[in-house]
Amino acid sequence: MLALQAALVGIFSYLAAIEAANPLGTTGSFYCLGRPLVAGLVLGLIFGDVTQGVLCGVAVQAVFIANLSTGGATNAEISYASYAGMGLAMATTKDPAIAVTLSVLVGNSFGLIFYNLRMAFYSVINNKEYDAAAAGDTKALNFWHIVVSQICTFLIRFLPAFIAVYFGQGFVDVLISSVPELVTHMIQVLGGVLPALGVGMLMNIVVKEKTQLVFFFLGFVLFAFAGLGTIPVVFIAAVVAYLVYLASGKSAAGEVLTSSADAAYEDADLF
Repeated sequence: MLALQAALVGIFSYLAAIEAANPLGTTGSFYCLGRPLVAGLVLGLIFGDVTQGVLCGVAVQAVFIANLSTGGATNAEISYASYAGMGLAMATTKDPAIAVTLSVLVGNSFGLIFYNLRMAFYSVINNKEYDAAAAGDTKALNFWHIVVSQICTFLIRFLPAFIAVYFGQGFVDVLISSVPELVTHMIQVLGGVLPALGVGMLMNIVVKEKTQLVFFFLGFVLFAFAGLGTIPVVFIAAVVAYLVYLASGKSAAGEVLTSSADAAYEDADLF
């Protein structure tokens, strides 16, 4: 049973890759299946516990919510984190905090190793495609561009995820059962802190002015002290965002009108 589950995790790890030949395109693969929140639902269905799968997905999504890959550098590969890391957690403890720790560990280590390995393979494939295009050989071009590249992508995506889930289960079980309870508790605490780090990184990107932090603290107060749930806070935030948008739009329009009036006045003076 575990072999079948690990194989399914490997297949979805391939389908979530940005370079996969997914019928849904990049939007359906990398930007949908590759997100930890969606992966949590998929893994929950595979391992027969949708609730814990979604909870793990929410926790891991918060960590990687501000994850960016700049140019050819990568700090963590989110597809490996979503399926190999979180799949390993679903195969063992199904604890969201452990899922965060394993996802960060697997996402960074696998991302560093297999991302560079993939780039090395693709450099060879690109040269073969270039030679085929220069020779006008359409059949060879399609072979290297479609067949070989997808086989390479499938192996690099499927095998690490399959091995991590199938062979990593015993390692994680032994590790958790052998280490002191204090260490396990520390891992859970650190795993719980990492989503806050992800939200902090996102705020560092989104918040342009310090005054915008007022809205963040307002949401925190409504959630933590007023006892409102997430959904009511989301609706209140949407209303506040719309009002701020209207106010800023009128202000910008007023500035444009003022500038136009000034320009007309200056033109009259000049001429």
